[in-house]
Amino acid sequence: MKKLAAGNWKMNGNRAALAEVAALLSAYPAPDCEMLLCPPNTLLAQMAAMAAGSALHVGGQDCHTKASGAHTGDVSAAMLVDVGASHVILGHSERRADHGESDALVLAKTEAAIAAGLIAVVCLGETEAQRDAGDTLAVIGAQLDGSVPTTATAANLVLAYEPVWAIGTGRTPTLAQIAEVHAFLRVRLTAHIGAEAAKTRVLYGGSVKPSNAAEIFAVPDVDGALVGGASLKAADFGAIVAALAAA
Repeated sequence: MKKLAAGNWKMNGNRAALAEVAALLSAYPAPDCEMLLCPPNTLLAQMAAMAAGSALHVGGQDCHTKASGAHTGDVSAAMLVDVGASHVILGHSERRADHGESDALVLAKTEAAIAAGLIAVVCLGETEAQRDAGDTLAVIGAQLDGSVPTTATAANLVLAYEPVWAIGTGRTPTLAQIAEVHAFLRVRLTAHIGAEAAKTRVLYGGSVKPSNAAEIFAVPDVDGALVGGASLKAADFGAIVAALAAA
């Protein structure tokens, strides 16, 4: 399975920002890795139309556990599929912190996404206090145990390790710390889905940028990146895509 460069636009971007997508597609029509962009829902259908038939996949940033119903403001996995999405980010630290999302809720959303035919990008990560207390592996191990369903396979699941203290701060763990966590996640995932774990992509996220992408992608068990701010500009995200394709 190809490595994956995924971009999370978060609550950023308007229709004018789609020019960056056009620039990305022009510059990287067929990279030797997969590309994914997850824009706000307001841009999803337009971005999916632009990406149709290209090397770029498009995804949502969250979905509800139910397929439809009286859930004002929410979007179901089936709705994401309907407008052209192939992936959805779930359990991002900002959702876990800002919206109080539990592992059980992330699990239910992941089950719903997989049932609808989406690839779930499930995020795991520790806070700075948890890292300083030496609890990193215990925290992310518990998150994996509680968030990944038994229906997961290498084809419908991507894991993303995002140390909370490194997201948008410019700080990154050492390469040894990244290697330790990714190796741990691979073993822990094996306990859940067996041999599929060896083929499941585990992404690193947390202040990934063109200047550090190559060294991060050289770390064992790093199968790509989940990129935040750098994914908003074609030049920056493209440089990360190029680094991954060369890894």
